[in-house]
Amino acid sequence: MKYKLLGRSGLRVSELCLGCGTFGTNWGPIGSDPEESRRILDLFVEAGGNFIDTSNRYQESQSEQLLGEFIQADRDWYVVASKYSLFGGFNPGKDPNGCGNHRKNLVRSVEGSLKRLKTDYIDLLWIHIWDYTTPIDEILRGLDDLVRQGKILYVGASNFPAWWLARANTIADFQGWSPFIATQLEYSLTERSCEPEFLPMAAELDIALVAWSALGGGMVTGKYNRGSLDPSQPHRLVDHVDPSKNAFWHTMTKRNLAIMADVIKIADAIGRPPVQLALRWLMQQQVPTIPVFSARTAAQMKEDLGCLEFTLSPSEMVALEEATRPALASVMPEVGAYPYPMLEYGSPALPGFYSRALLFGNVEYQIKNHRRRFPYKFHPPRA
Repeated sequence: MKYKLLGRSGLRVSELCLGCGTFGTNWGPIGSDPEESRRILDLFVEAGGNFIDTSNRYQESQSEQLLGEFIQADRDWYVVASKYSLFGGFNPGKDPNGCGNHRKNLVRSVEGSLKRLKTDYIDLLWIHIWDYTTPIDEILRGLDDLVRQGKILYVGASNFPAWWLARANTIADFQGWSPFIATQLEYSLTERSCEPEFLPMAAELDIALVAWSALGGGMVTGKYNRGSLDPSQPHRLVDHVDPSKNAFWHTMTKRNLAIMADVIKIADAIGRPPVQLALRWLMQQQVPTIPVFSARTAAQMKEDLGCLEFTLSPSEMVALEEATRPALASVMPEVGAYPYPMLEYGSPALPGFYSRALLFGNVEYQIKNHRRRFPYKFHPPRA
């Protein structure tokens, strides 16, 4: 494992980031029990990994609780990243201030995360998703106050537009507040619509790209192209692959299956599993990019870590770029490129997760937001 500087900071993080959204069983079969979660983390650390990513919401806060136990023996080794904005735990989602990017929720959420993680500080705090409501200066000053208090060390933004990040860091630099050193964004072989805006922005402003869902919800493993799936294992995209299910993301899942058919041919020629190519391709991007990947079992973790054993040649990088060009198109053309599909509804990599329900709970339509000048285009049926 090698280490990269995280954006415009001096912080050294492993070139892979372990996503800990599978640590716990509160989300059912897409999680791992404490013993398997510990084995997964140990394998990552043995390979040299130090960068781990969680959230107040993952596994309804169980992910943070487990990590709090796991990291105690060597807290200083880990670069712990967590998030705020979404309702945490099994919150019923009725408190209008129990979610969002604003200062009240920021302080409440961070205090809860610190207790669950059993630590005095969080190395990197992400804003989980843009709420379209909280002014930039409130967010920046609130985060900077927590940095000055020593409760967080660095700040990042996940699922925010590139223009917003550029404006925010301009204000932060002018005011002497803590800038965003990284952005977490959906980026993978099957989701590249972020590239035109985010790659030049990140290069110009020295903001690290941390790619969530680097495995496309399991799509880039190639298992959905094989025809038969092990019925004893969970497969989160299976309903969206089957046209008879009439699932929301079926059309885009069909597109991604076609992309992976070409990627699998390249992987076979190289002699590596497609999942390793998917991680390696991100690791070798010209703009410093760190994939966030998750594993549900130790066996999956071992296979994923195989991406550290080789490099892709220039011609192989070109072949993958050409094979995945359809992924430059938006998964929701009516709202535009990433992050707008995520802000509007969600992602084909996260079926079953409606982003605005996670962000607003039951209070979205009770909040009169005079700052939201361009209304959402998608509206789910309401009881």
